[in-house]
Amino acid sequence: MSKRKNPCESRNPNAQFCDFLMELAEYEKNVSRNIHKYNAYKKAAGVLAAQSRKIQSGEEAKKLDGIGDKISKKIDEYIQTGKLRKIENIHHDEKAQAISMLTRISGVGPVKAAELVKDGIVTVEDLKRSKHLLNHHQLLGLKRGKPESGDIDVLATHPSLKLGETKQKHGETMLKRLVDYLKGLVIDVISMGDTKFMGVCRLSEDLPARRLDIRLIPCDQYHCAILYFTGSDVFNKTMRTHALEKGFTLNEYYLRPIGSTGVPGEPVPITCEEDIFDYIEYPYKKPEERNL
Repeated sequence: MSKRKNPCESRNPNAQFCDFLMELAEYEKNVSRNIHKYNAYKKAAGVLAAQSRKIQSGEEAKKLDGIGDKISKKIDEYIQTGKLRKIENIHHDEKAQAISMLTRISGVGPVKAAELVKDGIVTVEDLKRSKHLLNHHQLLGLKRGKPESGDIDVLATHPSLKLGETKQKHGETMLKRLVDYLKGLVIDVISMGDTKFMGVCRLSEDLPARRLDIRLIPCDQYHCAILYFTGSDVFNKTMRTHALEKGFTLNEYYLRPIGSTGVPGEPVPITCEEDIFDYIEYPYKKPEERNL
């Protein structure tokens, strides 16, 4: 294991490019439903976020894997004008904005949002008058109130919870006990499985309801899971790419070395998040620094 490095305080020098690429990606996923373009924009954002210095031109960006002619021209347009015509058009597209707003409601995906907009439902108030069109999950999402209230994602583990045990009685009982302990905070249940709880909670009477997801994680996967769920899409992609360059494969479950045959070996032992950064020789980032 390499010597642990000090935390790196530097930010993503290409954050502005990444921001508009991720906005375009969300548009393609939620409005156009073009998964190919969605993946292309996400990949380009990840590639740019992995660069140590700011890209100076579209031509320079085009030399990077995953950035083609169309994206490089968008980078040039942004460098020259400080904005992007396509983003401006999206912001003035009432249908696109309505779909984007509706997909922020828990349980409402792009297809459902498009159906609602087609039926003339373009605001939350419209939706409240059309509750008969929503299922149980979507009704609970509508109850959250303010769209900026935010979801709460909880990862839980226990030293006695090992890989393969989460779907057995031990894991099921542990999750149920945890949810029971939160009685009073949890105001609605969407679903309850062996390893995952989905519901709605309210921290106090004067605050809006919020989605609450609890995942039960085996203790030997916990730190990789924490890293994955605290990182943005771009940050996680950057970490995975760097890991591959250092001879490892990284996901939300394990960090595994890649042998000479290209086949991943046994997971390396992880005792804390910093271990993952050490193994792949990547400057440690605190959770609040993982939103590239």
